[in-house]
This record gives sequence, structure tokens and C-alpha cells, in this order.
Amino acid sequence: MKILFTYDMFREGFASLEERYEVTFPEGRDFTYEEVMSRIAEYDVLCSMFDFPVNKELIDQAPNLKLIANYAVGYNNIDVNYAVEKGIAVANTPDPVTAPTANLALGLMLDVARRITECDRKLRALGKNMKIGIMENLGVHITGQTLGIIGMGRIGKALCKRACACGMEVIYYNRRQLSLEEETKLNVTYVTKEELLVRADFISLNAPYTPETFHIIGEEELKLMKPTAILINTARGPLVDEHALVRALTEKRIRGAGLDVFEFGDYPLPELLALDNMVLTPHIGTQTTHARLEMARAVSNNVIGFIEGDRPVNRVYKS
Repeated sequence: MKILFTYDMFREGFASLEERYEVTFPEGRDFTYEEVMSRIAEYDVLCSMFDFPVNKELIDQAPNLKLIANYAVGYNNIDVNYAVEKGIAVANTPDPVTAPTANLALGLMLDVARRITECDRKLRALGKNMKIGIMENLGVHITGQTLGIIGMGRIGKALCKRACACGMEVIYYNRRQLSLEEETKLNVTYVTKEELLVRADFISLNAPYTPETFHIIGEEELKLMKPTAILINTARGPLVDEHALVRALTEKRIRGAGLDVFEFGDYPLPELLALDNMVLTPHIGTQTTHARLEMARAVSNNVIGFIEGDRPVNRVYKS
């Protein structure tokens, strides 16, 4: 079996693959799309990164391809339907990304609510000229507040547990309502999207990116939110209409926002950079050493499980 990696990364997590199969890594940088296109015909397995496009054109150049193992929980970079139609399995790595992404979402909630990054910036810039008094730099509690989670999958559930531990009430909107048993266990209440937007003090987006979730938060949704609401997005950038968000934040129609992902690629709109009520992180949801190693091991387990049939494979199916 021949395995092609599109990305260059520390090898520790992939040692089990190198022991068993013929593995090709790029050296010192990731392969370009054109380089993968020129090589893919001879490989059985493609290990792709979340930002590498595995489209119809690439799949058509891969007559021997049997598995696409994505290094990510998201897989919108892959034409899953076409791959499955061609008899190619697709796998992802949901488990290792759950805790770090939920932790970041909670961190962004606390940061925006308590104005941590904002006060840090001001203190560095102004020093002793910064206003520091008992009625200055006031933030808001999260304890006793209502968190609305849009997308109650693994990460949404993990965030729910953390929010409940902080004393928050949690409501959620999901494509499918959870069972009564699971809702009771998580201590959550299912509501419509509109009710969630109206009621929630904090709104966290934890849904996958699909045609249905594109701009799930847009101009109309922002108008429904409380003027004190805080929006958090650690899912996918296009879930939020960034231009509409700029207007809502600039006009103080919502209190603030924390984004780890952006609508137009790796960088937010320039207007967001100038806003004090905005916290931005550069897609670091899984950026811990532990998470990266666990994701590598998950990719390896998916590949070995698919080839050897000796362990579970996190398969992705047609939509």
C-alpha cells in the first residue's frame, strides 16, 4: 500500500504508518495541488489537510485511490459525494479536536465578556494613562447567563458541559433534536433558531459548514439578538456574514464577538481589526501539541483500520 501526505508535519504520530507501508511526505513544506495531481495516480491512500482541495478533478486522476483520510473533523475540502460514488472511502478525525475546540470557545466567551484582550491592549498602549477605576472597564458575568449553542454535535456537547460547570443555562438549536434522555443528561433545552437568537446572552456556533449553514448568522439573525449578546464562532467562517457582523458591532447592536475562523479565508475583514469589542484568533481551535499528535494518531488509525480491518474507522458518508 502506498500512502501520500499533502502536508509536512512532525512524524511521531505517523510512525505506525511508516512501519507498515510505503509513505511519502513532502519535505520542509506542504505539497501544492499541482504536485499532488502529478503524483496521485500511483497511490492507494491520500492523507489530506483540512485546507487542501480534494475535488472531482483530483479524484479523476487517482485510479488506485481507495481512501481519503482527512486531518480534521471538517471535510468541506473534499467532494465526499463524488469520492463515495467512485468507491473511495473518506475518513476524518472528530475525537481529538473536541476538547481543545470547546476549551477555546469557552475561552473566547470569557475573554469577550470580561474584556481581557481589550484591557490588555489598552494597558500596553496607554500605560499609566489608562483609566483604572471601580466603574471602568466593566464586563459581564457568564454565571447565570444563557448560552445558545447552534450545532449540538461532539464539540457543542463538550462546550455545553463546560458552560453548565460555569453555572450557565444552555439552550440549543440543531438539525435534529437530541433524545429526551440525552437532553436530560446534558441539562439542555431544544428551541427554534429564532427563539435561541432572542433569548441567548451568548451564542456559540458549532455546526459544520454546509449549504444550509452558510450565513446562518446574517443581518436578520443579528437583528434578533440582544444588544448585550456575544457571538462566538469556532466552527467555520462562512457561517457568519462578516460584513453584517461588522455593522452590528460598529453600531453596538450586539455587545461583542469572538472569532477563530473567518468568512474569506485566513484573515478577517480589516474593519474587524479596529473594533475593541472583537476578539480574534487565527484558527487555533486545535492548536495544541497534544491535539496535533492525537489527530495524527487518529489519521494513522483510520488508515490502518481501513487496510487491516483491526480497528474502527471514522468514516464520512454522502450527504
